[in-house]
Amino acid sequence: MTKASLIILVSLALCILSSLNLAYGAASDQNKFTVVGLVYCDTCRVEFQTSISEPISGATVKLECRNRTSEKITFQSPEITTDAAGSYKIEVTGDYEDSDCDVNLMKSPRADCNDPTEAWRKARVELTALDGVTGPIRFANNLGFKKKEALPGCKKVLTDMGYYELKDELGSEAV
Repeated sequence: MTKASLIILVSLALCILSSLNLAYGAASDQNKFTVVGLVYCDTCRVEFQTSISEPISGATVKLECRNRTSEKITFQSPEITTDAAGSYKIEVTGDYEDSDCDVNLMKSPRADCNDPTEAWRKARVELTALDGVTGPIRFANNLGFKKKEALPGCKKVLTDMGYYELKDELGSEAV
């Protein structure tokens, strides 16, 4: 009878340890995130992407999280450089439920397209497993720099999109 009791006790211990590993092991994986996004050149100076926007290779971005109450920095990535397609990827470990985390535009390598857009100079991302979003990938809104002058093809692109009042951006060429 003691042999049977020992087997039951060992089996019970294994079940408990397996449950703990599943619960805490999974929790540690939940605190690893990958933030992905894109940096583009706003060739029409309208502060949103169009069909003639261009990805910026070599642009730099930085992720920063600040505590909502104290405003102290809780996480800061190094500057990350975009690839040939204008894409970036930032690896983050930790749960930042009490922080506001933003990917910020730092600089553009293009002299003709280095004016940060007001609307898209930073993108907010949630870096917590406690917000109902599953999976480790977090998608940041695309970030853009504006070209010094709008391209000639912008009038047609924006008219095709249904934007008619463009006098501020396109001057006398606007429809």
